[in-house]
Amino acid sequence: MNILKFKEELISYSKSIGIDKIGFTTADPFTEMKNRLIRQQELGYQSGFEEKDIEKRVNPSLIFEEPQSIIAIALAYPSKMNETVQGKKGDRRGIFCRASWGVDYHTILKDKLRQLEEFIYEKVPDARCKSMVDTGELVDRAVAERAGIGWSGKNCSIITPEFGSYVYLGEMITNLPFEPDEPIEDQCGTCTKCLDACPTGALVQGGQLNAQRCIAFLTQTKGALPEEFREKLGNRLYGCDTCQTICPKNKGMNFHFHDEMEPDPEIAKPRLTPLLSISNREFKEQYGPISGSWRGKKPIQRNAIVALAHFKEDSAVPDLVKVLTEDPRPVLRGTAAWALGKIGGTVARESLLKAKSKETDQEVMEEIEKGISTCMTETK
Repeated sequence: MNILKFKEELISYSKSIGIDKIGFTTADPFTEMKNRLIRQQELGYQSGFEEKDIEKRVNPSLIFEEPQSIIAIALAYPSKMNETVQGKKGDRRGIFCRASWGVDYHTILKDKLRQLEEFIYEKVPDARCKSMVDTGELVDRAVAERAGIGWSGKNCSIITPEFGSYVYLGEMITNLPFEPDEPIEDQCGTCTKCLDACPTGALVQGGQLNAQRCIAFLTQTKGALPEEFREKLGNRLYGCDTCQTICPKNKGMNFHFHDEMEPDPEIAKPRLTPLLSISNREFKEQYGPISGSWRGKKPIQRNAIVALAHFKEDSAVPDLVKVLTEDPRPVLRGTAAWALGKIGGTVARESLLKAKSKETDQEVMEEIEKGISTCMTETK
C-alpha cells in the first residue's frame, strides 16, 4: 500500500464527511506535556476530571499496541447565534458556553471518527484504530498541536489560523505509519488579553491554568460554590468563554458548518426562574442532548440561583424562598439563602429569619446567618 497516497485519500474523505481540519503526527510519547502535567499535579491545578495516570496521558503505547501514528481532527463551531433571545428585568436568562450549544460535541465527533475508521478498515482490512474525544486518555490539545491543527494559546486552547479557537478536537491512534505534519508556530506573541480578562485569575501565566479557579470548571462542581467565586459567575450556567471572546485571533470567527451544532436559544440562554423547579424528567428531555447536562441538573440549578442574585432579581424572591424552605438538597438551600441576602428586602429578610428556626444543616445555617447579615447591612 502507498501510505502517502492513502493519506491524501483520507484527507479528501475527511472533508467529504464534514471534518473541517485534519492533521497527522507520530505516536511518540508527549515528553514535554508529561513534565507540564506533573507540575500541574504538584501545584494542585488539575480539575480532577482527567485520566489519573499521567503515563497513559502521554504515552500512546500504553493504551494501544504498537502505535505508528495519531490522526487529529477539528470541527469548527459557531460563536454567535443566528437567532437569539434577550433577558430583562422580571425575566432573566442564564447562558451556556458555546461549547455546549447544539448536540453534545462528543456525539458529533465520535460519529466523524467512526466514519473515518470505517473508511480506513475498508481500504486497509488489517488496520487497527482507537478513537477518543475529550474523555480519552491522551491530551487532545497536545495531539492537535503536534499534528499541526493549531498552536496552544496562552488561554490553553488550541488556536487554528482558519477558525480561531472555536473548534472541537478528537483523535485516533492507528498502526498505520502516516507521514507526520508540521506543527504551527505560536502566534500569540506578546498579547496577554486572555490572562488580563480571566475573571478569577485562573490563567496563572500563558499556557498554565489553575483549573480549581477556572469558572468553566467551577460551574460543573456539585458542592457549594466558594463565596469568592459567586460574584464572578455572573449569569453563566455552564462553562465560560471569556478567554476566547477576548482573543484577537477569534475576531470575526463565526462558522455555521454543522446543523447539529446550531443552538436552540431557549436552551442555550434559558430563563432562570423555571430552572429552580424543573423536574429530572423535564431536565433530561430539554437539556439531555447538550454537553452541558453531563453533571445533571443540580450544578445548573445552583448556578441559576447565583445568577438571580447577580441580577438582584427581586421577582425571584418567592421562588428562592421555596428552594430555601422546601428543597431537600442542602447545597441549593444554602445558595438560596445567600442569594436572598444579596437581593435583600423585607420578604427576603423575614423568610431567612423564619428558615433559621427550622434549618438543621450546619452549613445551610451559616449561609442563612450570612444572608440575614447582608440583608440587615443593605437595609441600613
